[in-house]
Amino acid sequence: MFKGKRAILYIAAAILSIYFLIAGLVKAKGFFAPLATAVILSLVVLPLSIWMEKYMKRAWAAMLNSLLLFGVSIGLMALVSMQVRNFAEDWPKIQEQMTPKIEQLKTFALEHTPLDPDDINQSEEEESAAMGSDMRKRITTFLSGLSSFMANYLLTFVYVFFLLNYREIFKNFLLRVMPDSKQESIKNTLTKSIKVAPQYLLGKLMLMGLLAVLYSIGLGISGVNNFILVSVIAAVLTLIPYVGNILGFTMAVAFGFLSSGETSVLIGIALTFTVTQFVESYVLQPFIVGDRVDVHPFFIIVSVIAGNMIWGIIGMILAIPVLGIIVVILYNIEATKPLGILLSKTKFTEN
Repeated sequence: MFKGKRAILYIAAAILSIYFLIAGLVKAKGFFAPLATAVILSLVVLPLSIWMEKYMKRAWAAMLNSLLLFGVSIGLMALVSMQVRNFAEDWPKIQEQMTPKIEQLKTFALEHTPLDPDDINQSEEEESAAMGSDMRKRITTFLSGLSSFMANYLLTFVYVFFLLNYREIFKNFLLRVMPDSKQESIKNTLTKSIKVAPQYLLGKLMLMGLLAVLYSIGLGISGVNNFILVSVIAAVLTLIPYVGNILGFTMAVAFGFLSSGETSVLIGIALTFTVTQFVESYVLQPFIVGDRVDVHPFFIIVSVIAGNMIWGIIGMILAIPVLGIIVVILYNIEATKPLGILLSKTKFTEN
């Protein structure tokens, strides 16, 4: 009787703890998101930083690696901004190409649905009025979001510097708070944990390079303008699990089909992404990324959805490496080992 009540209390406490943890992470996104990003990025460049420390002081190595990450991020944003600028320049041509298709769609809707011309005109007028009334609010929201993003963006690289430069402090803290009998186990767990993020992201970088080549070949043959730039951005977007592929396809359609207005271009884009996704899923992903992150696919999907709910796109990007680290930690602690086995994709058998 009492054992059953105690189990219910434990389950209720666990559910409430998880709820308040998630609510706290959502509320404190501005603090935790750049910090978590910095932790993952610092783990990625940690092997390079250790190698550089053979030839210079740790502070200089940490500074150079922080600047390296900053430069790479600036380069990626420059690629995106170039494509957006090209899209803005092509917008008059896109409008000209799409106007006849929009009129055909209106005609089809009038002929095959209960809609009449007054309904469509009223809808267009309401949409135009709503856009005009919300424009000032949208600009204010955009500027506020931009200032917040820039602050967190720069703060992330400051965190990376301090994490790399003072990493021994955190390691010594963990070792000192644990009993001496656990020292060796803690060291092994730390060693395995810090390898998860670099291995996963290194595999993703190799995968993105090959995807960029495949996309370039397919989109170039299809006749997409600026196909190399579009291919690189589409490959980079695969950092966002599952959703990145959809965003890449949408972007290719926007810069390819909308600019040309030719159905053959749309068919070529669809074939390119279909074939490439097949090759990625069944050939490249298993051999390049493979078992670099030992997490069951079901929990990968769950973690990506949860990451999106908590921190949006950045949460989706961080979900897999963070969950991989958590699985390693859970599996190497005796009390939480069953949870580690549950989340892992490795098959365990009892003798």
